[in-house]
Amino acid sequence: MEKKKRPLKKKLPARKKVIKPEAVVPKPSEAKVAEKKEAAFPIVGIGASAGGLAAIEKFFAGLPADRDSDMAFIVVQHLAPDHKSILDDLIRRYTRMKVYEVKDGIEVLPNCAYIIPPNRDMSFLHGNLYLSEPISPRGLRLPIDFFFRSLAQDQHERAICIVLSGTGTDGTLGLRAIKGEGGMAMAQTPESTEYDGMPRSAISTGLVDYVLPPGEMPAQLIAYAKHLFSRNPRQISPATPQSPDLLKKVYILLRAKTGHDFSFYKQNTIMRRIERRMAVNQVERLEDYLRHLQQSPTEVEALFRDLLIGVTSFFRDHDAFKVLQELAVPRLFDKITSAGPVRAWVPGCSTGEEAYSIAILLHECMETRSHTSLFQIFATDIDSQAISTARAGIYPASIAADVSPERLARFFTLSEDGSAYHVQQLIRDMLIFSEQDVTLDPPFSRLGLVSCRNLLIYMGAELQKKVLATFQYALQQDGFLFLGSAESIGELTDAFQTVDRKWKLYQHKGTAHLPPVLRGLTPLLPVEARPPRLTVPYESRTGIRESVERALLQQYAPASVVINERGEILFIHGSTGKYLEPAAGEASVNIMRMAREGLRRELTNAIRRVAAKQEPVNYQGLRVKSNGETIAVNLSVRPFEEDPAFSQGLLLVIFEEAPHKGKGVAGAEEAAVSSPAGQERIKALEQELQDKEEYLQSTFEELDTSNEELKSTNEELQSANEELGATNEELETSREELQSINEELLTVNAELQMKLDQLCQSNNNMENLLTGTNIGTIFVDTQMCLTFFTPAADRVVHIRQSDIGRPITHVVMNLEGYDRLAEDIQAVLNSLVPFELEVHSKENSWYLLRILPFRTLENTIEGAVVTFIDITRRKKAEDELAQSEAKHRLLADKAIDESNSLRRMAVVVRDSNDAIAVQDLRGHILAWNPGAVRMYGWSESEALAMNMRKRVPEGKVKGEMAMLKKIALGEKIETFQTLRLAKDGNSVKVWLTASALLDEAGKMYAISTTERAVA
Repeated sequence: MEKKKRPLKKKLPARKKVIKPEAVVPKPSEAKVAEKKEAAFPIVGIGASAGGLAAIEKFFAGLPADRDSDMAFIVVQHLAPDHKSILDDLIRRYTRMKVYEVKDGIEVLPNCAYIIPPNRDMSFLHGNLYLSEPISPRGLRLPIDFFFRSLAQDQHERAICIVLSGTGTDGTLGLRAIKGEGGMAMAQTPESTEYDGMPRSAISTGLVDYVLPPGEMPAQLIAYAKHLFSRNPRQISPATPQSPDLLKKVYILLRAKTGHDFSFYKQNTIMRRIERRMAVNQVERLEDYLRHLQQSPTEVEALFRDLLIGVTSFFRDHDAFKVLQELAVPRLFDKITSAGPVRAWVPGCSTGEEAYSIAILLHECMETRSHTSLFQIFATDIDSQAISTARAGIYPASIAADVSPERLARFFTLSEDGSAYHVQQLIRDMLIFSEQDVTLDPPFSRLGLVSCRNLLIYMGAELQKKVLATFQYALQQDGFLFLGSAESIGELTDAFQTVDRKWKLYQHKGTAHLPPVLRGLTPLLPVEARPPRLTVPYESRTGIRESVERALLQQYAPASVVINERGEILFIHGSTGKYLEPAAGEASVNIMRMAREGLRRELTNAIRRVAAKQEPVNYQGLRVKSNGETIAVNLSVRPFEEDPAFSQGLLLVIFEEAPHKGKGVAGAEEAAVSSPAGQERIKALEQELQDKEEYLQSTFEELDTSNEELKSTNEELQSANEELGATNEELETSREELQSINEELLTVNAELQMKLDQLCQSNNNMENLLTGTNIGTIFVDTQMCLTFFTPAADRVVHIRQSDIGRPITHVVMNLEGYDRLAEDIQAVLNSLVPFELEVHSKENSWYLLRILPFRTLENTIEGAVVTFIDITRRKKAEDELAQSEAKHRLLADKAIDESNSLRRMAVVVRDSNDAIAVQDLRGHILAWNPGAVRMYGWSESEALAMNMRKRVPEGKVKGEMAMLKKIALGEKIETFQTLRLAKDGNSVKVWLTASALLDEAGKMYAISTTERAVA
C-alpha cells in the first residue's frame, strides 16, 4: 500500500522555560576578594579524557553524602566542540553539591562543582573562572594543562590536581606546575582506567602523591585537606623552646641520605615542603615526622624530590627568550675565534627544557649566519632522575603548547603512538648533561653564557652571593648572565651591566677572578670530610696544563689533520707541507686533492675505509715526492673520538716521516740504480707507472663523474625526502586531530550511552506504568495510522501487533452505538481541543473515551493519543446512587410530613396551660414549656440546668424513683396525684401523666411528663 505524504508538523507556541535554582550563575564580587583571601579553601582540578566519565562518576559518588567537603571541584574534560555536553546533569545524580556549567567570570565557591563547556579553554584568576576561545587547532588542544597551570599560578599550595582516564599526555605539564608551587597531585591507577595514557604519563614524572582508584580518592583528599587546610592550622616552627633543632636534624638526615646540604636554602620554603609531606603522611607534629624520616628512607627520598621540584618548560616566558635571542645570542657569535667553541652553562637545568631551548636558539642563529662553529652547552643539576630525563630528550606531546609548530617540526620527532616528542640528534649533540652541585662543585670556565633561571629564589642571601660570585668567575669578559624574572645580581652591580632590566639579562664587564665569597661561606651544619682541594685556582690550574700540553704537542707530536668524511680539512696541527700542497685551479681545502704524489691513492682509500668501518687504517713506508726528492712516509687514518660533544663524524689523519735506512743498504741501492740495466729497468717501471697513473686518473675522473651523478641523484632523493617529510608532517597532524576527535567521540559516546540507559529505564517504567494502569491506550500519527497500543486496548478495539502502521479506520471497534472514532481524532488534530465521551461495549462495560493531541518535547503535534478508561464500576455506583437518592427523597418527604406534625404538636405544647417537661433517665430536664414557667416560676434556661429531684418534695423522692423504674421497664402508669415544688418553695398539688420516649430501636431514652394543677 502506497504511503500518503506526511503533512508538515505543526509548530506550537514555545512554552516558558523555568529556570531552576541550579542554573543561576553566581557572579564575582569584588567586595568579597579580601574575605575570600581570609577564608581560602582548596581548589581541586580534575582532568579527564577518553573513558573519564565513569571515573568522574565514581569520584563524585565517593564524596560524603552527609557532610560538606569545604572544597571546590573543577572538571576539565576533552569535549567535542560541536556537541552540547550533559556532563553537569550526569554529575548531579552522584553528589549533593551544586553543579554548574562554567560561565565566563563565574565565582568559585566551596562545596560546588564546575564543568568546563565545550570548545573553550578555562583559566583561574582571583577566585573566578574565565573562558576563552582555544588558540590551538583541534587535535592539538591541551585544556587540562592550560587550566592546571593557571590554577598553580593563582592558588599555589592550595591547588590540587587529579588526573583520570584518558589517552595522550595532557595534564602532565600542568601537574609539574602545581607541584612546583607546593600543591598536591593524584592520579588514577592505570589498572582501573579504560585508557591509561594520561595517568601513566603523570605517574612517570615521579611527582604524584597518591595513585588510587577514583572511588578511594575522596577519602584521602578530604583527610589531606583537613590536615593541611584546617581552620586552625598547625604552627610548625623549629625555633620553639620544645624543639629548637628539629629542622636542623631534618637537614642532617637529608644530607646523610643524598649528600646535599639544604641549610642555606630559604627556611620558609623548606618548611612549606615539609608541612606538605606531613599532610601527605597524616603526621601532626614535626617531632613525629622526624621520627618517620628516621624509620623510612623512602620518605627521605620523597622529601628530597619535593625540595627539588623545578617549574620548567620550553621557552618559559617567551618574551624573556626573545630578548635573549635578540640581544645576547648574536653577540656570542660575534666573539667566536679559533680559540674554541661557544660555551654555555645551564645550572639547575631540572629535566632539560631550558637547556634545549637555548640550544635551539644557538642553532637557529648559526643557520642565519652560515656558521659552522661548534657549541658546548653544559647542563647540570643535583637531581639524578631529572638528568636522566634530560639525557633521554623525550618529552610529552603536551610541549606543543610551549614550542611553536615550526620548531617542533625542525627540532623534534613525534613518536609512533603520538604520545611523546624526541629531541633530534643535531640538538642533543650540542649538550652535555651531568650531575653537579652549583653551591659546592667547581664551576665551568670561559663561558659565554650562564642561564640560571628561578634557582636563586630558593636560596638564602649568603648562598645567593656565593652562587652569583661563581657565575662571575665562570663567565668570560662580555659573557652574559640570564636570570629569572624574580632574581637579581644583588651587590655585583660593579661586575655586570644590565642589558634588559625586565627580563634580567646582564653582561659581564671584566675578566674572571675568584671572589673572596667563594672561600668564606661556612655551612650551618658540620660537613663530612671532603677530599682536599688544591689551593691553586681552578682557572690557573687549567691554564698551566694547557700550556704544557701545547709545548709537548708542538715538540713531539707528528703532523696531523682533522677532516670530515668528505675529506674537507677542519684543523691542521704541525707542519704538513711535506705531505700536502695546494692543488692547481680553484682553491680547495679537500685533503685528497692536496695530497702529494705517492700519497693520494692510499689516502683516498684509507679515508673511505675508515668512514665506512670506523676502524683505524695504517700504511707504512709510502714513497712520496716532496720538494724534488722522495721520502718515506707512514700514514695513519682513524676516527676522531676524543670529545663526543662535537667530534662525531670526524677523522684524524697523521703523517709521520719514516726513519732513514743504514749507509750500507743505501750504497748498494745507489749502485744498482746507476748501472745501465738498472736505468732501463727504471725507465720501464716509470713508463708502467705512468700508464697506471693515467689509467688511475681516468678511473678517478670516471669516479668523479659517478660521484657527481650520485650527488645529483642524492639531491633529488633529498628533495623527495623533504616532500615526504612534509607529507608525513601533514599526516601526523591529521592523525593527532583524528586522535583528539576520537577522544571527544569517546566522551560523547559515553554520555550518549548513559543517556540511552536512562531512556531504556524510562521506557521500561512507562511500559510498566501503561500496563499497570489497565488503561487501553492507542497512539496514532497525523496520517491516522497506528503507532503504539497497550494490551488493555484489545478489550475495546480488536487490535494485534501486526496492525501497527495500518489506518485506524481498518480497526474493528467493540462498542455499541459509536463509530466516529476516526472523525473525532481528525477533529482533535485540527482544533487541538481534547475530546471526551462515555461509550458502552458489547460486553456491557462502560469506558471513558478521551482523545488528546500528541505533543513532542519541541512542542509540535505528531499525532493523537486515544485512551479507554474503564468506568463500569463508576457507572454501577452512579446507578446505585440514583436509586439511593430516590429512596432518600421518599424518606425525606415522609420526614417532612413528620416534621410538620411535630411543628403542629410543638404549637400545642407551647400554648398549653399544663406544665410539660422532658427528662432523661438520670433526671436531667431536657425540655420545659411556657406552661411550666407560669406554674413553677423557673425560666426555661433555669429549668434546663436543674435535675428532677429538685422539684420533688423530700418525702416523695423514693416513690417518684420507683415510678420511673416502672416506666423504664415498659409498664404503663395511670395519671396520679402528687406534689411538686415551685421556685418560691411552695408545694403545688398536680395531676401527673408520664410517658416513655423510645428511639428507632424501641429503646427508651427519655420520659415526658404532663402536670396539671389540682383545682
